[in-house]
Amino acid sequence: MIQVQSFTFNPFSENTYVLSDETGEAVIIDPGCHNKAEFAELYQYIETNALKPISIVNTHAHIDHVLGVEAIKIKYNIPFYLHQLDEPVLKAVRSYASNYGFPAFDEPAIDGYLKEGEKISFGSSQLDILFVPGHAPGHVAFVSHEQQFVIGGDVLFRQSIGRTDLPAGNFDVLINSIKTQLFTLGDAYKVYAGHMGPTTIGFEKKNNPFLK
Repeated sequence: MIQVQSFTFNPFSENTYVLSDETGEAVIIDPGCHNKAEFAELYQYIETNALKPISIVNTHAHIDHVLGVEAIKIKYNIPFYLHQLDEPVLKAVRSYASNYGFPAFDEPAIDGYLKEGEKISFGSSQLDILFVPGHAPGHVAFVSHEQQFVIGGDVLFRQSIGRTDLPAGNFDVLINSIKTQLFTLGDAYKVYAGHMGPTTIGFEKKNNPFLK
């Protein structure tokens, strides 16, 4: 059974997730930790629970979701995976990082590309990869059908949706991604978003003002 642990990091209040199962293997999703206290919080959880991180996988590469990638890659000697269409988004971070107070941003190397329809494997568990562009051109989501949850990044929030006014954002594409990829899941599926608390597919179908 997959254990989902969330952390809220950095000035953007970004949600980082550690997913693990009974084998102790874990994946780290969207590590946004940026200072000693935040890294310590993440590392303490991993060490206290005797977890073995095997990879970093990102829903997308906006600055708030990648601040901790390079340091974690080095600490655990693990690969970093991203959708290929978000590689330009990652490469752009250095050009604006100082504007947000992160002049020392270290751009991580991408070790492999996430592809729609493939799976993320760790321990005895798997997550399906969904392609959900709109907020970012290479945005993906990770789904556990067995436990009915989605790690959704910045696509769908409680009664809201991801921004589309950032470079390469597209409102129509985002709405299509939600309706064709997320809303085709069961109403009971829990959505762990990149910001704010979790929601469910059923709640958003009924109550999200952007999706009426």
